[in-house]
Amino acid sequence: MPRRIRVVGMVGDTPFGPVAGDLVVGGHRQLAAAARAGARTLAIEADVGAVLDAVAREEGDVCVLASGDPGFFGIVRPLAARFGPGLLDVHPAPSSVAVAFARLGLNWDDAVVVSAHGRPLSDAADTAAHHDKVAVLVSPESPPEAVGKELLRLGAAHRQASVCSRLGLPDESVTTTDLAGLAGGTWDPLSVVVLVAGPDVSTEKSLAWGVLDDDGFDHRAGMITKAEVRAVALSKLALPAGPGVAWDVGAGSGSVAVECARAAPALEVYAVERNGDDVRRIEANAESLAHPLHVVHGEAPACLDRLPDPDRAFVGGGGIDVLDAVLARLRPGGRVVATYAAIDRAAAGADRLGSLVQVGAARGRRLPDGGWRLAAENPVFVVWGPTP
Repeated sequence: MPRRIRVVGMVGDTPFGPVAGDLVVGGHRQLAAAARAGARTLAIEADVGAVLDAVAREEGDVCVLASGDPGFFGIVRPLAARFGPGLLDVHPAPSSVAVAFARLGLNWDDAVVVSAHGRPLSDAADTAAHHDKVAVLVSPESPPEAVGKELLRLGAAHRQASVCSRLGLPDESVTTTDLAGLAGGTWDPLSVVVLVAGPDVSTEKSLAWGVLDDDGFDHRAGMITKAEVRAVALSKLALPAGPGVAWDVGAGSGSVAVECARAAPALEVYAVERNGDDVRRIEANAESLAHPLHVVHGEAPACLDRLPDPDRAFVGGGGIDVLDAVLARLRPGGRVVATYAAIDRAAAGADRLGSLVQVGAARGRRLPDGGWRLAAENPVFVVWGPTP
């Protein structure tokens, strides 16, 4: 065990504390910038375990050099876990996040900070997609362009993406672009990505479904799952919060697929439709409503073979053979919802899935004198399951 562990943060070539000890541990760049005569040095790059083992072998005083604030997603956490916080003497520098926001002239007391360094990129991107101001710590395995691609896949609404690279070094750079530019570029992994939604855009998502007006979708002669039926069907789907696969089979206008993508951004959504004109409508609806999804032009059940197995599936068109094909592919613990206009098909579906309800809605319509009347919509049968 060492006598004492001094942890010194650095910004670029500048240490924010005394670099002294019997052993100085850091990266090659940090050691070159903070060389001190008389101390043994050990260069270790991006291997926390090796740093801990080197510190454990030293019986004297150890100095560990780290970028930015070592207590902010840094080496302080593993050092304290192994040696105890009482052995540490921490000298923080401004964190890379603080410096990045400073370079942009932005406050960051209302920002969310996520890390894709040694953590799943999908988790970091999913959190970032739901907040208006975000800093993302990246890595060689998850560089800025990978963050951009994942955010585009999730349908994130940020207007501005800034890549702040090599902060504090002579060749530091700050480049501001949009999500497409972030995804299409090649960036230094020694960066912080700052995302801003813009004054007129909010990425905050409410837990709601069936809220999009039917007239907001391009559809063919009323071939759309009406909003009230969508609300019931989506509630029965019980969409997962995490990653997964969802199918909308016989998608028509794609209204259910679009709402699935809105309500559960981590889902990979596939809209399956056999009619070519409707396929183009689905693509247009997904684009206008800013929710990316996969549109599959083909006739079920044959075309389902090329899709990944679903965790959730909505069957809005086709016969019982389509429902059977979907059930055969459903992942364990999954859920299927189907809608039918005919009671015989609905009963056959309920026999397979276990639950049935009829949804009847009457929409308010204005009378010439300004009063209201109720106009009944055609009733729809909704079946769902499998019942546990």
